[in-house]
Amino acid sequence: MTIKFGLIGGGVMGEALLSRLIARGIYQPSEVIVSEPQTARQAFLQQKYHVGVTTDNSLVFTQAQDVVFLAVKPQVFSAIAQELADTVFTDHSPLVVSILAGVSLSQLEAAFPQSPVIRAMPNTPATVGAGMTAICSGAYTYAQHQKLAQQIFSAVGEVVEVSESLMDAVTGLSGSGPAYVALLVEALADGGVASGLPRGIANQLALQTVLGTAQLLHESKLHPAELKDRVTSPGGTTIAGIAQLEKAGFRSALIEAVKAATWRSQELGK
Repeated sequence: MTIKFGLIGGGVMGEALLSRLIARGIYQPSEVIVSEPQTARQAFLQQKYHVGVTTDNSLVFTQAQDVVFLAVKPQVFSAIAQELADTVFTDHSPLVVSILAGVSLSQLEAAFPQSPVIRAMPNTPATVGAGMTAICSGAYTYAQHQKLAQQIFSAVGEVVEVSESLMDAVTGLSGSGPAYVALLVEALADGGVASGLPRGIANQLALQTVLGTAQLLHESKLHPAELKDRVTSPGGTTIAGIAQLEKAGFRSALIEAVKAATWRSQELGK
């Protein structure tokens, strides 16, 4: 059977995408080839997903007809680009999708001349199918390529399209955001323990409160401020807690965290 999907890098994010694409039937295992340098990891991916494996990145590019997905560390991008410089495309030029933080469209297009290229920034909840991915397209990328990228990333969550100038802001918000939310859950649980709750129950209450609130906002389409007002009764417990959050600069701290992460992403991309 024809190889349609090529994956360079069989790490956590690469595997998350691979597992969802196969589970949803978007690609059959026989249509997938994965390049992975670690022998043990190769054997694991082959045994679990029944896909083809190799250590030859150029083989992935020459065989994959639809898309080649780059899921390696940004630090090794230059080495991979050099390795693939002599690869000759005969009758096809697959869509190149990169999730390498800080690697720009211009760098990708220089490495893969005249190839359709999409730069993407997913986040870690993609590993459980609840990710948020932002994508931006290169000069040789057309509607069918964008549709293919949307289909791929929809397998692990939601997708938005942005201009490349906004990718650092995406990194600061949704890319780094899971860490902010994890810190919030931990702090809520600590507050529960400080108020007398056992640790296990406090953790459960905090996690489900954040999960449930996010789901409620998502499904109801309520503005967060409206939901906050619905929970906040006059002279009640919630407004007392919110007053303390405002006093401590909670809202401002989150804003500054996103701005700081955005700035750092810009710095790393230089």
